[in-house]
Amino acid sequence: MGLALNPPRVRELSPVLPVVAVVALLALPVSPTAESGAGPADAVSGLVVLYCVVRLVRERRRPLSWTAAVVLGLPVAGLAVAAVGASSPAAGLTGLGRYLQVFVLVPAAVLLLVRDRRDFRLLAWSFVALAGWQGAIGVHQYATGTGASYQGEDIRAVGTFGAADVMGMATVVSFGLVCALGLALGQASVRQRAVAAGCALALLLPLALSFSRGAWIATAVTCSAQLVLAGLRRALVVGAVTAAVGVVLVGGLGVGSAQLQERIGSITQVADAPDQSVTDRYTMWAAAVGMWREQPLAGVGLKGFPEQRDAHASLALSAGSDTEGAGAAFRRQPLLSPHNMYLLVLAEQGLTGLLALAGAWLALLVCGLRGLVRARGSGRGLDCALVGCGLLVWQLTDFVYADIGGPSTVLTAVCFGVVAWWALVGSGAVRARDESAAVPARDGSGAAEGAGIR
Repeated sequence: MGLALNPPRVRELSPVLPVVAVVALLALPVSPTAESGAGPADAVSGLVVLYCVVRLVRERRRPLSWTAAVVLGLPVAGLAVAAVGASSPAAGLTGLGRYLQVFVLVPAAVLLLVRDRRDFRLLAWSFVALAGWQGAIGVHQYATGTGASYQGEDIRAVGTFGAADVMGMATVVSFGLVCALGLALGQASVRQRAVAAGCALALLLPLALSFSRGAWIATAVTCSAQLVLAGLRRALVVGAVTAAVGVVLVGGLGVGSAQLQERIGSITQVADAPDQSVTDRYTMWAAAVGMWREQPLAGVGLKGFPEQRDAHASLALSAGSDTEGAGAAFRRQPLLSPHNMYLLVLAEQGLTGLLALAGAWLALLVCGLRGLVRARGSGRGLDCALVGCGLLVWQLTDFVYADIGGPSTVLTAVCFGVVAWWALVGSGAVRARDESAAVPARDGSGAAEGAGIR
């Protein structure tokens, strides 16, 4: 028939859109009275995993390569042992579910749903958009005095995450900045790179107003690494522009100058004259090490740190941190984690869990950097390489000062999925394209099919 209808266009939609929906849900405000934990984005992330399973069953294809299965499945060994050693079955199951969500299931689903570099860039731009939204709210909070309490003033930028999760906006903005810088340093059109560079510069302000020292350090380390990996000439130019913007914002316009100078200065005082927050952190780090010494191989079990904290912490530990502002009343928030992911895993999962989890991250980093070297040589996918490696470097650096917890944790899970796609799929596709281009196919079709990456 001449009027035959075309197949529904819904089939042409990217399967990564459900993952974008998870990112978008983090733009919703968190109730100021709600406990820090799972939210709507976490529920949708579970649906994304289910959606991925259904797609695999319908398409009847092998879900993961052997390499990807080993790397993503490596943390399960330590988690299983630590879940058995938990103080109660409920604690073991709850902790196991959270760790599997963040480090195994959601990353695997993201890896499988990203088809090519266009899907990858779509996810990267969704990170930038979320960071822009949360950053705009944070700047408004600082300007109007409606943010979280900081030194007696409600000026700390926390976005929609509220005073109970002061690291939430800082994490989101940092991810967006890293993605924007990676996109700006790629080989896209001049217009796209200019937009990405503008976004990266704009996100510097809300990141500064978050007053998060850990996010500052992780972002500085990551952006410096991205610039060096993209080329020393670019590193010098971008560094000069960033320094000029910082001088204008802080020196010329006086944006948060007094508070920022005090906060930046406190970074160098962690040994000589630490404030109470730094003292609490050191004390909890020592408590985590003490737990590990008692159970070096298997740890004290999942969710075991809060229960055994007081038995291992010194009297220098305060009762909790004070939170107030951003729509929430004053409350004392208990310190239930060491704020160091490596020490948290070491305390609760022992050497078995730490070696398994850190081994998976190291494998992703090595594979991602190898792919980045190939991308620089071929001129294809450099932006994806810089985004993927940058997100992993940021997360591994930030884990020295933070751990999982709060509504923004689901974004960490998506981040690891983005990293896993580049390290285990995208970087290998760049090599496949190079090899297929070097050896022309006899029927003229093989070169275009070698990678399936656009």
